Amino acid sequence: MKGIYVCVCMLAMFCAAAMALPEDCRQVIVGTSDGWNSSHVKLSLLEKGPQGWMMVKGPFPARLGKSGLVWGRGVSSPPAEGPVKKEGDLRSPAGIFELGGVYGTVPVPNKKRSMPYRRITPRDMWVDDPSSPLYNQHFVLKHDPVTPWEFKQQMKLNDYAHSLKLFIRHNATGDQGRPVAGGGSSIFFHIWRRDGQAPTAGCTAMSEENLRAMIAWLDPSKHPLYILLPSREYLRLRKAWGLP
Repeated sequence: MKGIYVCVCMLAMFCAAAMALPEDCRQVIVGTSDGWNSSHVKLSLLEKGPQGWMMVKGPFPARLGKSGLVWGRGVSSPPAEGPVKKEGDLRSPAGIFELGGVYGTVPVPNKKRSMPYRRITPRDMWVDDPSSPLYNQHFVLKHDPVTPWEFKQQMKLNDYAHSLKLFIRHNATGDQGRPVAGGGSSIFFHIWRRDGQAPTAGCTAMSEENLRAMIAWLDPSKHPLYILLPSREYLRLRKAWGLP
């Protein structure tokens, strides 16, 4: 396994180097971990102004999937060889990702917000069934859920960790075509469990305070992106992206 992830590291460097940040991208969330198998990550919020990229907040701690990182499907395609994100592998997707909307169980998460927000109802579904044509997509039932499948796809309503979350567009419709069946679904920023003592199943989790501050800061007009990589790879690539 160690040898495999050395290869993944090299592939990640090659593929990420081929990426370029869009010219209109002026906000970036940067996550760096100690390695491919670490579930701990440090997040920083960066914004581009007249003087270039500047740190707005961070670094602050967050948690990743229990088994660490693996290459995901985001702004660019994953490497042709080596492990990539799969449903249920307990790894967070690495790469560069667009951000989706905010979801939650509260009426309004923050008065100072510009990201689209949807309050979750019992009819809100997020599909993790690879056999469904709606895999890794949000949709709303026209009726209350009644079947076991509908209840399984239901977005969490009574889970504090998921009371506020922001979609990370890994394996999402529109980025690389349609989602790859079994390529990983339901990847969000959300509130961490046990004050950060517990890893996730593949999401990026942090304190509620930091999550709210991050959501309030994000501005869709500045084309925000999420960059998640082991720190060694990020340090090698940041100059090419003009990031600190």
